[in-house]
Amino acid sequence: MFMKKKNTIRQKSLDFAIRIVNLSKYLNDDKKENVLNRQILKSGTSIGANVREAENAESTADFIHKLSISQKESNERLYRLELLHATNYISAREFESIFNDGSQIYAMITRSILSNKKKKN
Repeated sequence: MFMKKKNTIRQKSLDFAIRIVNLSKYLNDDKKENVLNRQILKSGTSIGANVREAENAESTADFIHKLSISQKESNERLYRLELLHATNYISAREFESIFNDGSQIYAMITRSILSNKKKKN
């Protein structure tokens, strides 16, 4: 309804969730890390789920609300990635790659929220 053009956020959030699932497998199998692993898995995969919910929003306000949840989860995920890097669970190279992708998605969601708020007003 509200995402008429090719939905880049939808695809990028799915691709990113796949990266997060793979990171989770690595953290679990190789690093034996469970607490941060569960948290990053939850926040990293819920972004796309909320983007999907936004696609079927009942109103512009509902669309903005769903994307706002996705935005919060995205910011939380970036924090957890920083924490994983700072505690040496992931290398600088791994961190930069996944953090840059995550930051891109966060920015796209933020722009979509702002543009829809403008349209609403």
